[in-house]
Amino acid sequence: MPAIRTPAAPAPTARPAAPAPTARPVAPARTAGPAAASPPARPAMAGVAAGTGAMICVGGSVAVSGVLSRAPVFTAEALRYAMACLILLVLARLVGRRLVMPRGTEWLWLAGVAATGLVLFNVALVAGSRHAEPAVLGVAVACVPSILAVIGPLLEGSRPRAAGIAAALVVTCGAALVQGVGRTDGIGVAWAAVVFGCEAAFTLLAIPVLGRHGPWGVSVHTTWIAAVIFAVIGLAHEGPGAAARLGTGDWLAVIYLAVAVTAVAFVLWYSSVGRLGASRAGLLTGVAPVAAAIAGVLLGGPAPRPLVWAGIAVVAAGLTLGLQPGRQTRPSPDRSPLIVVDPGFVVDPVHHDPLDQPQSPDQPRKCGGRG
Repeated sequence: MPAIRTPAAPAPTARPAAPAPTARPVAPARTAGPAAASPPARPAMAGVAAGTGAMICVGGSVAVSGVLSRAPVFTAEALRYAMACLILLVLARLVGRRLVMPRGTEWLWLAGVAATGLVLFNVALVAGSRHAEPAVLGVAVACVPSILAVIGPLLEGSRPRAAGIAAALVVTCGAALVQGVGRTDGIGVAWAAVVFGCEAAFTLLAIPVLGRHGPWGVSVHTTWIAAVIFAVIGLAHEGPGAAARLGTGDWLAVIYLAVAVTAVAFVLWYSSVGRLGASRAGLLTGVAPVAAAIAGVLLGGPAPRPLVWAGIAVVAAGLTLGLQPGRQTRPSPDRSPLIVVDPGFVVDPVHHDPLDQPQSPDQPRKCGGRG
């Protein structure tokens, strides 16, 4: 009761006091405008650096793709994801990231991410390599930025930008030029479509659980689930002693894929998505084929062909167009989509050679991939 009387008395005085809001002409508010614009630039630069670093790790794996070509692929992938899960657990503990166990339907979402984005994705790469050159499958993955430019903003609560879509299309065309189109048949095109669908499913199926688990939790749970699935497939198709057939080079390749292409690249990529948003971060996937081209030269290969140089220039133009500062709504950490673009999928951009063609009908070559 006294609280009701108190506002009633000063109410008339409050009206004359309203026209005297000296806070409206406050000059510091305008001075704070430019100052407030500078802080977002730092997260944007950090996001670009993180995403570029992730794609350099992915593109640099071109040297590892041929190593596992004659190894028991499914067993090697099971070991890779088991190692990556342990690494992510240690890193999460070091940086203070709290991990929680899934509950209810979260198990279905996480299992769906692992089954499609990791396992089926890799199976499609291996099977597709029997009917299509790796460049064909790489172009399917290169189409992802265009989808992210449309669907990503919608999932983040904003609307797609015409400039973002145009930049994504430019990056996709540039990546296709760098990788080459390649030869294929109808079955190869079908497997390329599966690769593209799994790449999209890896992002979309993770969104419902990102709010509670975050990028670290989703990464940890999907990697151990994928490791279990690959272990079961490896036991069925390669036998319980398949791990003993891995040589020193195979183990080094598995360790590299687990550390750089999975654990480190995951953390860098998720950081980039959280800072830039799905649409802008998706453009950085065009860095992967460029990094692969440069890695090929550094490893002693010939200089890229003119068409590859043209593709690199087109990718750079797309990145310049799409990463320009503008009205970009930064997604909240809970709504940022989980995007991992093809860690480990590689194509030789220098020669456009099918690095991952099967050696024989019984022994398909490793086509890379995240799973």
